[in-house]
Amino acid sequence: MARAPKVDPAELPPEERAKKAKEICFDLLAMRPRTGDELRQALHRKGFDEATIETLLGKLDRAGLINDAEFAEIWVRSRHANQGLSRTALVAELRRKGVDDEIAVQAASEVDREAEEQRARELVRKRLGSLGNVDEQTAIRRLLGFLGRKGYPQGLAYTVIRDELREYGAESTILDDAVIE
Repeated sequence: MARAPKVDPAELPPEERAKKAKEICFDLLAMRPRTGDELRQALHRKGFDEATIETLLGKLDRAGLINDAEFAEIWVRSRHANQGLSRTALVAELRRKGVDDEIAVQAASEVDREAEEQRARELVRKRLGSLGNVDEQTAIRRLLGFLGRKGYPQGLAYTVIRDELREYGAESTILDDAVIE
């Protein structure tokens, strides 16, 4: 199948340019919800002018097709459940997606401390099985790094790892003497 030649949007008449920009946005939104900023960046990369972009994004917003708060809520639920990300990591991801700080923090607050701790425990339990033949210090270091990369606070990570090591069969761990904040 031959590809259509790439056309510079600036060369198109205004109504064709608007139609092409709308097609691009609809294609992106068909794959998954997007923030207004994500759509803006995609259209910029394709060479669309600011006026066309802002006009189209305004129409999509008024039609309810762009809703950063709704996007943030869906993103938080999905990334916390599927990737095990902490509230801190979720807020950082939403900011990178162009979601306003206040909206990002509000959406991440859906994940309370208890849910965050429970998800950290699940992640550690799952990971412990693959660490069976390493010494305790190495296992702890790897687990701390693993939870740290997912944005979990150090105090929570220490507590969860210590408790889960005990559940896994350790009588005591080197974390028993660690100061946990």
